[in-house]
Amino acid sequence: MRISTIQAFNNGVQGMQNNYSNVTRTQEQISSGKRIMTPADDPVGSVRLLQLDQQAGKLEQYKGNLTAANNSLMLEEATLGSVNNILQRIREIALEAGNGALDKGGREALAQELAGREEELFGLMNSKNARGEYLFGGYMSENQPFVREANGSYKYEGDEGQRFIDIAGSTSIAINDNGKDLFVDVLNVDKVVTDTVSGEARISIGTVEDKNAYDTKFYPHKNVSIEIGQAADGSLEYEIFGHDPVSADGEPLEKGTINENAEQSYQIRFAGVVVNLDGELADGDEFTITRGDVSSEPESEKTEKRSLLESVRMLREELETGGDKAEDKLQRRDVLSFSLQNIDNAMNKVLGVQTSIGARMNVIESTQNEHAEVELINTTVKSGIEDLDYAEALSRLSLESVVLQAAQQSFVKISGMSLFNLLR
Repeated sequence: MRISTIQAFNNGVQGMQNNYSNVTRTQEQISSGKRIMTPADDPVGSVRLLQLDQQAGKLEQYKGNLTAANNSLMLEEATLGSVNNILQRIREIALEAGNGALDKGGREALAQELAGREEELFGLMNSKNARGEYLFGGYMSENQPFVREANGSYKYEGDEGQRFIDIAGSTSIAINDNGKDLFVDVLNVDKVVTDTVSGEARISIGTVEDKNAYDTKFYPHKNVSIEIGQAADGSLEYEIFGHDPVSADGEPLEKGTINENAEQSYQIRFAGVVVNLDGELADGDEFTITRGDVSSEPESEKTEKRSLLESVRMLREELETGGDKAEDKLQRRDVLSFSLQNIDNAMNKVLGVQTSIGARMNVIESTQNEHAEVELINTTVKSGIEDLDYAEALSRLSLESVVLQAAQQSFVKISGMSLFNLLR
């Protein structure tokens, strides 16, 4: 077989180029520390590396979400801690206001401090995060959730949404709590309307002390009446009648004895509701207790829920305007009683949400640990696929260099060979 000169040259040059390419590729691997420089080096490994890079990108995004969620919950927890401290002080003010020896000036001083605490609460409920979003506005985080009306009352203008953020492939977590659930829908103990039908005695504001009993025993009736009568032995007794929404006839429900006392204040409990009868009771006196949600008089309507700010406002206004007459004192006693209970209900709400925030922050911490473990495993797997074995690469580079030198020397000798050399 005859080999032309050009073919010999081409084969020699091609061989040197291939050897030089191998040496260059190995040098690049050594300088980068990576075994796979192009997908052609290891197609299967390249696909696996691409999957690992995609997962690493997701973990990085989740890491940012976890940080944002943790910061948001920490801010909310700190805000609710301040709210709880203020509520504790408001509770102390309410207890101080119950001191019978306190004069009008003392009550006004307490009302002034209460006004400051009310303003603090209003500000905290309208708190913003670092991005300028309102913490307690629900989905409507761009709008101020709590506003003060011209008459001094408060209105919630947010919604009931709760924003979630993804922190893992199938896990999301709430990063806020809406103000309606937290500060507006607070159980109101003063949810019934009381009235004196006949007699000189007075019935106090009714409070619900047992909601389960109220829902099951009181709720079937539109209202109940308390009638005072005289027993055979001359003592006073009371009888409670239930009135359903259709019939006005009373259904006897409960009977009891009135125990005389020097303070002329008698406490009666029925179906989870407690009232006080104050003054001198007499045969024929009658009082009514009506469900608040069926009251037709707006000024006396009571609801199942009362916002925290409204409870504080009512307490403040009572301290500002209340007098020293006997009726004023009884009214103040009633307002202080249900205000204390409403504030306690609000504190329980806040503590419940703080507990929920703590649980969510625990989830964030455990998820961060899981992500760190997955990230470490992925790094180990990725290192095993793409990292270079330096000992093998250096040995291979030495061999490839020798082969390249041999190819170069062979080319020089072969290129100098010619038939004319044999004719000399």
